[in-house]
Amino acid sequence: MRRVRVLALAALALLPTFPAAAWQQEQPRQPFERQTYMIPARDGVKLYTVVLRPARAAGPLPFLITRTPYGADRAAQGLSENKALPDDQYLFVYQDLRGRYKSEGTFVMMRPVRDRRDPKAIDETTDAYDTVEWLLRNVAGNNQRAGIYGVSYGGWTTAMAMLEPHPALKAVSEQASPADMFLGDDFHHNGAFRLSYGFEYAARMETGKENYDFSFDRADTFEWYLNLGPLGRVNELYFRPQRPTWNDFVKHPNYDSFWQRQAVTPWLGEPKVPNLNVAGWWDQEDYYGPVKIYETLEKKDRGHQNFLVIGPWNHGGWGGAGGSLGPIEFGSDTGRYFREKVQAAWFAYWLKDQGTLPLGEALTFRTGSNQWVPTSAWPPVEGVERRKLYLRENRVLSFDPPTTEQGVDSYVSDPGNPVPYRRRPILPTYGGPGWSTWLVEDQRFVHRRPDVLDWSTGPLPAGLVVAGDVVARLFAATSGSDSDWVVKLIDVYPEDDPKLAGYQLMIANEVFRARFRESFEKPQPLKPNQPYEYAIDIHSAHHAFRKGHRIMVQVQSTWFPLIDRNPQRFVPNIFEAQAADYRKATQSIFRSRRQPSHLELPVLAP
Repeated sequence: MRRVRVLALAALALLPTFPAAAWQQEQPRQPFERQTYMIPARDGVKLYTVVLRPARAAGPLPFLITRTPYGADRAAQGLSENKALPDDQYLFVYQDLRGRYKSEGTFVMMRPVRDRRDPKAIDETTDAYDTVEWLLRNVAGNNQRAGIYGVSYGGWTTAMAMLEPHPALKAVSEQASPADMFLGDDFHHNGAFRLSYGFEYAARMETGKENYDFSFDRADTFEWYLNLGPLGRVNELYFRPQRPTWNDFVKHPNYDSFWQRQAVTPWLGEPKVPNLNVAGWWDQEDYYGPVKIYETLEKKDRGHQNFLVIGPWNHGGWGGAGGSLGPIEFGSDTGRYFREKVQAAWFAYWLKDQGTLPLGEALTFRTGSNQWVPTSAWPPVEGVERRKLYLRENRVLSFDPPTTEQGVDSYVSDPGNPVPYRRRPILPTYGGPGWSTWLVEDQRFVHRRPDVLDWSTGPLPAGLVVAGDVVARLFAATSGSDSDWVVKLIDVYPEDDPKLAGYQLMIANEVFRARFRESFEKPQPLKPNQPYEYAIDIHSAHHAFRKGHRIMVQVQSTWFPLIDRNPQRFVPNIFEAQAADYRKATQSIFRSRRQPSHLELPVLAP
């Protein structure tokens, strides 16, 4: 019988920043015995699977499974390098998804949940279930327990395994899983298409059973995508049309049943298995997903099986050192701390009956002051005041509301000269540096562009800590009939900072496509020059703005080629827009007493 869970709440008080010197040496792994299998799924398709058994295994061991579209052999080979778990006493299992690498069957990107009325239907949930069942019966030396974990697509397959878990599945860790590919993850944010990522991912994943990178004929992909012109030319010139995922982008420009069926959250009920959700503040691909999955499960978590960790990481950054990201330093090896003190303890507790639970509810890293902070809920409730930070005249941010009857700041947005999302040259997503760290890039490279507005406070007389969801409420108008609004919350370092003088560090950001202001299912054109109110969720943060720093907000309407160019003239489907549809537009942000554009900040009491 399972022993009563003991929450390690006392240990949570011992989670300050750790000095980097304390984490210098990791123990080398022991050798593994490697076996491969073709595991049959219920429809007869065989799934290529690698099992690594520690050569000096002590007694029956639990399975720890990763299901991946990126190559099971490669993942198994990398086990000794990535040190995801310092304890080798598991049967590590790596499996190619159906249709990828050495597995049989047909690969379907983000395969939708099956029709459960059809007894012959399959999905990633059934493949995970069938895999656990086969392993228990056919691999000797197991303790009749299994865990599943993975990052990104592997995080999504983990989430799928939770929907109808095998009885032997005793713990999972969903890490950076997408939750909704139209609302907030890899391919769209609030309906705005993530062009460079979507194009390059489709090319990479659907060239064959293995991965191949698209070959650009320019060093700067900003120029390549701009010269491409309207998106209709993609199939005409390159895919012709042989990429199912790209064709789905074109056929489903709105939030229809295609995207809704792929979304994870509608299928999540009361948690059936303990889940450790993991996210990174600067995840360039899937920050929305794991936090949304956590929030959805938390609403029905009567058995206290849903937990959250957010650290100062990019996509999957917790698998590395985690001492810094770009030039931003965190004062300790945050990745190793997570792996050893949280992740390893998590699986040891549930799969081996060892130790105590490593966290009570949520553990988040407070950037700016570089501290791990345990909380009893995320977002925190106690001691939090939602304060409004207003856009004021003379490009000033203030907690005092505007008093003027009229007030507006404007700029001209030109799709022919879009704002780059990171410093040029912009190398391919998978072909060079830049993609993994662009969210911490110094925003001065676009500061003072005529098509980027900014407002800022003066130097803060005292520190200010933001902990929770940040919402931008804009009153905005365009001379066109469609528009994008990009909002960034920025920490501006003081000019006398010894390492990062004047640095503009993004803390939170998001894009919103205005055609979806009333409905993501049924877009509507805007009335030219009419102000609309937008509530734009720019996601959660846990950040300390230190004394002497300034808070800045930037607003723009292009973010290229991360986001496709909005023609700024409403067309039913932007993937089918013509060159003549792309037009300049005057964008206006209102800041009067009646139209007080502002940010809502969750501020911790001092």
